[in-house]
Amino acid sequence: MASDHILKRFDQELERLNATINEMGGLTESQFAKALAAVRERDTQAADEVIADDPKVDALDQAVQEQTVKLLALRQPMANDLRVVLSSIKIAAALERIADYAKNTAKRSIVLTHGAPPAAAVAGIDRLGRLVRAALKDVLDAFANDDVDKARDVWNRDEEIDQVYTGLFRELLTYMMEDPSTITACTHLLFMAKNIERAGDHVTNIAELVSFRSTGQSFAEARRKGSGALYSTDGAS
Repeated sequence: MASDHILKRFDQELERLNATINEMGGLTESQFAKALAAVRERDTQAADEVIADDPKVDALDQAVQEQTVKLLALRQPMANDLRVVLSSIKIAAALERIADYAKNTAKRSIVLTHGAPPAAAVAGIDRLGRLVRAALKDVLDAFANDDVDKARDVWNRDEEIDQVYTGLFRELLTYMMEDPSTITACTHLLFMAKNIERAGDHVTNIAELVSFRSTGQSFAEARRKGSGALYSTDGAS
């Protein structure tokens, strides 16, 4: 009976840990969506809300760390349970970084309200952001439902995100070369684009962790990167 009681308590603690990550994921998704709205609609109130709510994500990240340390110290989990606990720390860290990128994007959106960034470039930021937001939503669903196939689908979509980022990067450079008056605005947009692309990388990392916690393995094949040409040194344009 004592052993059954201990196992029940352990299961409850794992459920609580998963619930904390789900809450953190929901808040991070909301932060990311608000940051995109702030850019798209020049909405400084939405941007301010993203910045103000960032400590809530940090607090949930801290809660995950405390819960995992407690589980490791008191329960000494093995095999699948150990993978669940260890991957939880990494998933929370990835979500915290995504929220940070949302906050940084929101901050730059406030600066952009004082200028006139090219409308097509802002639309490009929004397109990139929508791709990452959709991937984030899907990977959180994959986590909640322990759905490795859905996580793999998110993992495979990273190539499209990289390709869109590469095209946007080049577009913004073209604006700056053709019209120097756009340099300040386009520089902020370049940083936003990189923030969003990096958020997409963290989404992909979460997808790999969903697979690891369920199967003990990440995805075996090498992930193709769509932005390789951006950093090519062979002279190709």
